[in-house]
Amino acid sequence: MPILFNDQTREFHLQARNTSYIFKLLENNHLGHIYYGKRLTHRNSFERLYYVSHRPNTNYEYEGNSEFSLDIIKQEYPAFGTTDFREPAYQISQESGSNTSNFEYKEHNIYKGKKKLEGLPATYVESETEATTLEVCLYDSVIDAEIKLTYTVFEELDAITRTTKFINHGNQNLNLTRVMSASIDFFDSDFEMIQLSGSWARERHIITRKLVPGIQRISSARGASSAQQNPFIALKRPTADEHQGEVFGVSLVYSGNFSAQVEVDHYDVSRLMIGINPFNFNWLLEGGESFQTPEVVMVYSDQGLNGMSQTFHELYRTRLARGTWRDQERPVLINNWEATYFDFDEQKIVDIAKESKQLGVELFVLDDGWFGKRDDDTTSLGDWFVDEAKLPNGITGLAKKITDLGLDFGLWFEPEMVSKVSELYKAHPDWVIHRPERKISHGRNQYVLDFSRQEVIDYIYGLMADILREAPISYVKWDMNRYMSEIGSVNLPANRQREVAHRYILGVYELYERLTSEFPGVLFESCASGGCRFDPGLLYYAPQTWTSDDTDAVERLRIQYGTSMVYPISTMGAHVSAIPNHQVGRITKLATRANVAYFGAFGYELDVTKMNEKEKDQVKQQIQFYKANRSLIQKGIFYRLESPFNEETNYTSWMVVSEDKTEAIVGYFQILASPNPGFKRLILQGLEADVEYRMDGTEETFYGDELMQAGLQLEKYFADRLTGDFTSVIFKLTSVEKCFQ
Repeated sequence: MPILFNDQTREFHLQARNTSYIFKLLENNHLGHIYYGKRLTHRNSFERLYYVSHRPNTNYEYEGNSEFSLDIIKQEYPAFGTTDFREPAYQISQESGSNTSNFEYKEHNIYKGKKKLEGLPATYVESETEATTLEVCLYDSVIDAEIKLTYTVFEELDAITRTTKFINHGNQNLNLTRVMSASIDFFDSDFEMIQLSGSWARERHIITRKLVPGIQRISSARGASSAQQNPFIALKRPTADEHQGEVFGVSLVYSGNFSAQVEVDHYDVSRLMIGINPFNFNWLLEGGESFQTPEVVMVYSDQGLNGMSQTFHELYRTRLARGTWRDQERPVLINNWEATYFDFDEQKIVDIAKESKQLGVELFVLDDGWFGKRDDDTTSLGDWFVDEAKLPNGITGLAKKITDLGLDFGLWFEPEMVSKVSELYKAHPDWVIHRPERKISHGRNQYVLDFSRQEVIDYIYGLMADILREAPISYVKWDMNRYMSEIGSVNLPANRQREVAHRYILGVYELYERLTSEFPGVLFESCASGGCRFDPGLLYYAPQTWTSDDTDAVERLRIQYGTSMVYPISTMGAHVSAIPNHQVGRITKLATRANVAYFGAFGYELDVTKMNEKEKDQVKQQIQFYKANRSLIQKGIFYRLESPFNEETNYTSWMVVSEDKTEAIVGYFQILASPNPGFKRLILQGLEADVEYRMDGTEETFYGDELMQAGLQLEKYFADRLTGDFTSVIFKLTSVEKCFQ
């Protein structure tokens, strides 16, 4: 059994394929944490792993007992207000003014499978045999309230998920001021913390720092998970790297304000917590009501960062992403944004589509500017009806022309926003998030619709659904181009204003759920000024995300490398765009732009009608290569080899290997040319040691152990392609046996 309970010692042992997680009931009926790490053999008692003794300058729970203090005990879901002086996992304000609580063990239940979280995205099972779930109920008799801690073990996928539910059984109002989804107390602090940080156009850069006493925290208070920080952190041992060593990763399945922190105490215990950001948060829990926290996914690896990432990749690709497109090969698309921006008409769009079809593109996407009177970014958001001056035959007429060419048709929306210059704002100025007594700021000349209000969700759903019903649309790009400010809702009372940000995200999830349920054949791609809301929560509805507005191939190396720390490459929208690059002005070869973009959901974002014949031939070959290998790219096992965040190197490399290890595609990227360079070898990973592989384009063969131990001498095979700045090589390896099948 993946979940075992020792009756005599009152211990819970959760076992995944390579992982053990153990906690117990303490003598005060709270939950104490014992162990998290590499899988342990089960035994009838883990008491030898639990020990407390007297320490000076410490408060103790029981008179006459100078040993039992929560300040020195590792806990499972720590409370506020007793003998623990570290930050708690939760805090409840009561009508008496007290913030102290005492939730004690009441009962537990172990069952096969996994229940769905109401109103929230979460991992799921397709068979009860895939996972086992533990529910532990804690009860506070003074306030008549319950906490339900839920743990699910994906045994074969080697992951554990956690959620927490608060239930008010009493008559008094409770205010939840802090509700973290999970807390883990590690027995030491010999870790480096990894976070994914950045900004617009440079999202999810890898930052590594050593833990020190005190609190190390990342968070977002922008109303979205944000480009600045991602809802993920990992703790790795100082000697761990991409390929070996212990790593603990936690990822929050949520798209709003979050906090992730590690507190190192005076005994070198590291307390990791992740959940909804308590800053500017409060949830009024009236009698009979409950509150569900977002899910946390926990992954342990003793095979380095790649081992951790590969577990996240498989789980998120197969048991978080859902629907028709989860396992389907993604179409090669072209998006008109960087080709035309707002300046287009129907003929221009059809011309680009015709040329794209000749090159092998499968999906045409019409971006911003097709609705209202949208000739720039100052008007018309919220007016989701066609601009007939640009498209006299409407979206339906244009979509039919595109599909008649043999292409699928996709459309851009920004459903969460409104422009002041719009029919919607004119009719409903109170539908925006704002404080009526304060001025309202804008971002990109737009304002955030109040998705905490059901009538707003219903209205936007009606407009979008009408378009999707009428036109042959197979893809939707869902954008979101500004964060929240002056957060408030005129629809909520004063004592619920701190609920707005979370209620907004629940509204976004509801709209996604309604649209994806009614239109299951539509591929949804989430976007937020590029990758400003790239998180697990949205992958539940949209199996891919526009990774960044920055399409420069060199910067994309860092963005995609960092994103792969948690997210499968099948989820990363990656396009070839025009040069000079529109974001940084860099000029890179067409081959390098494609070689980077291959490792994602591949497409183009440029005006193909302006390309010369040589460039068009290159594009044809690129698309042919991607189509021949996209199943391997989308479903293979991804390995990061050389990091662009290593200041001492001028290279980035990665590879993807088929599950049966018969095929692999390797990408190698040189940033700047070096004078008189040495003889560089590239060490590969993930191959079968005793299998012979042939490198495409040559008659050369190599055994897997040669490539993984001695490496590949790059200059011998690719000298002509590695001359100059911003150069790259893609090559494929196929087992000799498969070559002759």
